[in-house]
Amino acid sequence: MITKKLHLHNNEEALSLLGEQDIHLRKLEKDFGVEIFVRQETEGTGVYLSVRGAAPRVEKTLRQLKAMRERLQKGETAMSEDPSKSSHFLEAASIPKEAVYMTAYGKIIKPKGEHQKAYIEAIENYDLVFGIGPAGTGKTFLAVTCALKALKSHQVNRIVLTRPVVETGEKLGFLPGDLYEKVHPYLKPLYDAFYGMLGPDKFRMWRDDEIVEIIPLAYMRGRSLDTAFIILDEAQNTTPEQMKMFLTRMGPGSKMVVTGDITQIDLQNKKQSGLILAKEILKNIPGVPFIQFTEEDVVRHPLVKKILLAYESWERKEE
Repeated sequence: MITKKLHLHNNEEALSLLGEQDIHLRKLEKDFGVEIFVRQETEGTGVYLSVRGAAPRVEKTLRQLKAMRERLQKGETAMSEDPSKSSHFLEAASIPKEAVYMTAYGKIIKPKGEHQKAYIEAIENYDLVFGIGPAGTGKTFLAVTCALKALKSHQVNRIVLTRPVVETGEKLGFLPGDLYEKVHPYLKPLYDAFYGMLGPDKFRMWRDDEIVEIIPLAYMRGRSLDTAFIILDEAQNTTPEQMKMFLTRMGPGSKMVVTGDITQIDLQNKKQSGLILAKEILKNIPGVPFIQFTEEDVVRHPLVKKILLAYESWERKEE
């Protein structure tokens, strides 16, 4: 695998090359078997296309992109044939309006129920959103879906997912392996969400290029994340200090989604959950919605809803 760049004059040229709704980009990726991303230069306002894949495929793609740019400079259409007439475009165009995303396997993702709909609308309209509720309600899955949609539409340049590593028994320092091997079990649920959306090959490629970054919360300290979609999962297991640290990582052009279940706190002092305190501390700040899910929103196996209700009933009797 190699990655090569094609520098462009500005965003307008990028839009012309990629086509409406990225139709040219999708055709190039499909025809040549590569990944193409629009990236901003680290310094200045320059724009470039990053093409990644096997060396021969990347070279062919770059030649095609250069030919497309020459046609545009002559006042011609970027592609000699209209990709919007292809079956690939028609498949994309058939996605219903209420859909949020179509996975690599052709599955349409759309909200199920009013709370999921409100959650997605809040993510689209606000820069910081909290999703709170029991397991299986789609909090993390839909946040990942919205993140991929924002990345695809060039609203953000990367996705960062994080969650606190709460040790139960073994200390990370004594576990075998490097950092990745130590924290992988804690972050596996986040990987699973991306596997289902992108497929394992594309996900690994994006992870290697740091377009998607999945890290423990402790490694967020000191960072400032610009033009990124940042998701904090399992936020009920953060301390107040960790939650404050996370929320202040947001840079210009970024979005944040915080998800958690306050009935599953693994901290020794459950009253010191950063998620519970954040709900109290931020309740009067306009533009920070808290979307509350219930057992009725569970979209896993039907037994999950019954199990949650049974445990809730038992816990009330124990109080």
